[in-house]
Formats: sequence, C-alpha cells, structure tokens
Amino acid sequence: MDRYPALNLPPVRLRAAHRHGEERVWDGLRGCWLLLTPEEWVRRHVIGWLSDCIGIPAVNIIQEYPLSLGGTRQRADIVVTGRGQQAVMLVECKAADVAIDQCVLDQAVRYNSVVRARYIMLTNGLRHYFFAAGDGTDYERLGTVPDLAAWL
Repeated sequence: MDRYPALNLPPVRLRAAHRHGEERVWDGLRGCWLLLTPEEWVRRHVIGWLSDCIGIPAVNIIQEYPLSLGGTRQRADIVVTGRGQQAVMLVECKAADVAIDQCVLDQAVRYNSVVRARYIMLTNGLRHYFFAAGDGTDYERLGTVPDLAAWL
C-alpha cells in the first residue's frame, strides 16, 4: 500500500493481502476482498471518514449503488442513505491523479437524476467538493461538508 499517496482524509486501517499476484483489501461492509486500485484506495478512505468521523452507520453506506441510466447499468461509487433508506448523498470517487472537473460533476449529476440524493460529493482523496441538489440539474456548490446527521 506504500505505492498509494497520502490523502486529504484521515488514515484508515486496511486489512490487505496479496492474492494471485494482486494486492487486495478487505471490504468489511460487504464481507469480500477487493482489488486495490488507486480509485479503491480513495473509496476506502472516504468510507472510513464517513463512518469514523461523520458518524454514518455502516448500514447507511452503500457501495457500488446500482442504477439504470439510459438503458445501461451503471454504479454510483457510494450512496449514503438516511431515514427510510432515502438517498442523502451520492459520492463519486476518482483516483488521486484524476482531476475533479466538469466531466466528473456531469457524471455525478447524471447518476443523481436516478438516485435523487440531497447532496453530491466529488473527491479524488486530495480535493473534495460538495453540492446541494436544487431543481432539476441545478446544483449549488457548498463551502463545507453538509450536515448529514440531520438526515439520518
């Protein structure tokens, strides 16, 4: 795991193993081993931050949230749910060397047209951007982390 950069997120303890020549990490939420990629490195840290720092219960963190968009199957990286399993925040994770640009926001907005979360988070582990959903495809950029606890 030394080949992955330090992120602008609290460190997480990862259970790692080498299997078939590949580095894998244990996903405690889903109970399975995952290939450790640069994007997965960021995702593991975001999940740790949501759980340990923000206080989101594991049951409210859904990874690879399935959705159908234009007749194709897609997956949102993370969806945080609240009361009644309503989507509160959609999280789009990118590898640390991927810029968070308009294309990434457009992707998250497309996904959120199906998910209908109140907030969107875009992150590459180094930079984090938060948006509040408005009407249709209108999103307001937020200066701080939204109060997710209010929706749980």
